Amino acid sequence: MARKSLIAKANRKPKYSSRKLNRCPVVWADRPCGRVRAYMRHFGMCRICFRRLASEGKLPGVKKASW
Repeated sequence: MARKSLIAKANRKPKYSSRKLNRCPVVWADRPCGRVRAYMRHFGMCRICFRRLASEGKLPGVKKASW
């Protein structure tokens, strides 16, 4: 999980719009995940949170692939 200071810094409005960081907002253990890498824009979360929520069946329309 990301440090609180980095999450707070990302929540501030950047000087230039290209400096905006997409951080995972999913809450784990009373703290936001805050992961920057592997952010999935379509779902608005990181790959780790996506996989966990999809496995629990909490994302409608998402199925586990099997072949």
